[in-house]
This record gives sequence, structure tokens and C-alpha cells, in this order.
Amino acid sequence: MKVLVTGGCGFLGSHICEFYVEKGAYVTSYDNMTKYELKRTGLATEAARNYNRDYLEKLGVNIVVADIRNFEELLDNTKGCDYIIHTAAQPAMTISWENPRLDFSTNVLGTFNVLEVARILEIPVACCATVHVYGNSINDTLEEEETRYRRKPEDIDEELPTLQGTLTPLHASKGAGDIYIKTYIDTYNIEAASFRLTGLYGPRQFGGEDHGWVANFTIRALMDWPITIYGNGKQVRDILFASDACRAFDAFYKSRKPGIYNIGGGKKTAISLLNCVDIIEDVLGKKPEVKFAPERHGDLKYFICNTTKAKQELDWAAYIEPRAGIKALSDWVQNNREFIFQKEPI
Repeated sequence: MKVLVTGGCGFLGSHICEFYVEKGAYVTSYDNMTKYELKRTGLATEAARNYNRDYLEKLGVNIVVADIRNFEELLDNTKGCDYIIHTAAQPAMTISWENPRLDFSTNVLGTFNVLEVARILEIPVACCATVHVYGNSINDTLEEEETRYRRKPEDIDEELPTLQGTLTPLHASKGAGDIYIKTYIDTYNIEAASFRLTGLYGPRQFGGEDHGWVANFTIRALMDWPITIYGNGKQVRDILFASDACRAFDAFYKSRKPGIYNIGGGKKTAISLLNCVDIIEDVLGKKPEVKFAPERHGDLKYFICNTTKAKQELDWAAYIEPRAGIKALSDWVQNNREFIFQKEPI
């Protein structure tokens, strides 16, 4: 089996590459090695950007440094592959405000190119969307409790209307990609899936305040840097550990049932930002310093996936619960802090 993973040297992409290498596949990581996200984290940018690439090279992954916005290059490197997994993205809402052209070209044109390659080569493709495609009108349906928001019904399925509420360029670009995937399924009958993913986390994630909040909180707590929470900290996500996400991509390849899927941990992994800080304190045995700042434009305060469709169609469900996942993440940070992380926060 030959698999091409766009964004393969990123956090999720690297785990998918490793997953398929361990299954005996020939894996290509297709990644432009951009650093714009990492420059904002307070981490050692060059070391962090190269970490996953070096890790994958040792596993025997074929590393291609190239951009999904270059259609011919993407097509050439995908010929002969059996499966495309599209994780490359501009994932941060904050960056989408500041550089909407980068956001559009990466998330819309990049996803379009991936779908065209899948159509031309007649191979299955699974793409990373996000629960942000629903917009943030969900915020208007919440009840506030002591440490978290609550909603009835608690979990949300794929029938909820998308792009509702106050929108940002990220909502538009990820929503457009999601629509294009459904369009290519309906028009060209390709074997494609759009995974509306919730809060991903795990080892090898260099989280910043823009994206990857569980890793950001864990790293900052271990480095004795203050954690910044935007808003009151009662925001809720059903966080999803990297290995569970990898199994979802493999489940789609096995089932070949095209469609849109909510992919998250469900009610059993749903935690608020304040809950996450408490778990980190329990795991590390020390209380992190927390600062609060005003909530950010466009933020989604709550999402818990109803994953019934993924269970029925793909035979997939998440297993890793938050404390075990955060412990694995914190162990990785502890083992790599000296040569990855800078001494002073930003």
C-alpha cells in the first residue's frame, strides 16, 4: 500500500505517517515546511519545525518538500498512490484574520487541488475539516455552569446547519473545503470523506495560543510559563487524541463510505479549558499559573461531537480519555524540553 499525507510533517500528519509505516505501507509526507504558526508559540522555531521531519525520516518515510497549492507537483507525487490523506491546512483563526489570502489559498485552493488529484487518479481521499464549519451561533444556545458551558442536547450531529453566526476567514475557507468535498462526492462519485475534527492533541504537538490549546497549556505549565485563557475558561471541546484520529482515517479507507463525518471524542472526552488546567495540575503535581484575557472574535465556545454516523458507517469510535492523553503528551514534553523549547515565553 502507498499512502500520501499532505502536511505530513505537521502534528496530525506525522502521526498518520507513523501509523501507516507501522502497518507496512510506503508513506510519503508532502509538506511545504512552513513556519508561520510556530513563530508565534515561544518555542524554538527551527528545532520544532524539523522535529517531526527528522522523526519520520528515521522511520523510512519519503519526505517531499512541496506545496499543495502547486497542482502539477502534487499530481506528480501522488501517481501510484492508493490513498491520499489531506491534513495540510492553515488552521488558526487568528492567522486567518491577519492573512486572509494565505488562509484562502491554503484551505480552499489546496483542498481543491487534492480533490482534483483524487478525481484524476481515481483514488480515495480523506480530508481534515473542522467543527468550526458550523460557525458559532452554538454560543447562543449555552447554559453557564461553575466550570463549563452546558447545552441540550449535549452532542451535535452532522445535520446542524453550517456557517451560522459571526464568521471569520477561517470559517469561510474551511467551510468551502468541506462543501467542495461533498460536491466532488455528488458530481464525480469519488470516494471522499470530510472529517469535521474537534480539538486534536497528543505528543509531537507544538501548540500555541493560535492553535493546539491542550498542548499549549501542557507545554506552558511544564515550562513554568503562564497560561493565557481567552474568555472565562468554560469553553468545552470533546478533545481527540492523535492515535484515535489515525484510526478514523484508516477506518474510512477500509469502509470507502463517502460523506461528511463528525470526528471527536464525544461526551466521554468533553472538558472545559478550566477542567484541562485541573487535569494538568493533577498530572504534573503543580498548579499552573493562569491569566485571563478578553474572548476572541469568532471563537466557538462549545462543541461535543455526536459520532453515531462514524460508528455506523466506519465502525469507528474514540477510546483515549483526557487524563491518559494529557499524561502521554506531558511525558513527551518532559523528554524533549531541553532542545526544543526556548527559555523565555512570548
